[in-house]
Amino acid sequence: MQGTVYLIPVTLGGDDYQNVIPENVLAVTRRLRNFVVEDLRSARRYLRLIDRQFPIDETIFFELNEHTAEVEISRFLEPVGEGHDIGIMSEAGLPGIADPGSALIRLAHRKKIRIVPLSGPSSIILALISSGMNGQNFTFNGYLPVRQEERISKLRELEKKAHSGYAQIFMETPYRSQKMAESILETCKDETMLCIAADITLPTESIRTMKISEWKNNVPDLNKRLVVFVLQ
Repeated sequence: MQGTVYLIPVTLGGDDYQNVIPENVLAVTRRLRNFVVEDLRSARRYLRLIDRQFPIDETIFFELNEHTAEVEISRFLEPVGEGHDIGIMSEAGLPGIADPGSALIRLAHRKKIRIVPLSGPSSIILALISSGMNGQNFTFNGYLPVRQEERISKLRELEKKAHSGYAQIFMETPYRSQKMAESILETCKDETMLCIAADITLPTESIRTMKISEWKNNVPDLNKRLVVFVLQ
């Protein structure tokens, strides 16, 4: 009998997991002994956070990230063929969204393995629903280009789509969040609406939607903060 692949949500940062992750999800996570994770250190730290006695040494971990060769991915599902359940775990939030776990999920579908998604926080969805922007028509664009010329061109493209009624969601790594905000304010039109959602679910959480013209006089400090941006 085949095992099941569980999509395991984790916190978006911080240690207050009980207010973010449902108890039934914690129970499933605590019983698993096979994991495919984006980052080994953060996965072990999270498991010990939710269970101080979690048997790390008795648990099998496969690391799946941008450096993992495609030929290696299929062996990550070997425990499932032996009847063991496995959990796919992103570094933060839900696996499969802006996360390499989607490659393994596709493979599991091809092998007709049962997939069970578990409820948990998604910074992308939480930013959208709290932005006041169009939750009926929206696009998630992941990470924008790092090079300035390409980033500015992409921002102008997204702004045009946003003005047509489609909310445009994108994110940035913490060490580039401030630069991204500055690029948006320098590139986009004054009447364009911008939501800056920083540190969602953390004690330092701040979520605010204003016109670009209003943001220019209230530029927040986003340095080293987890930020999701929404344009419309």
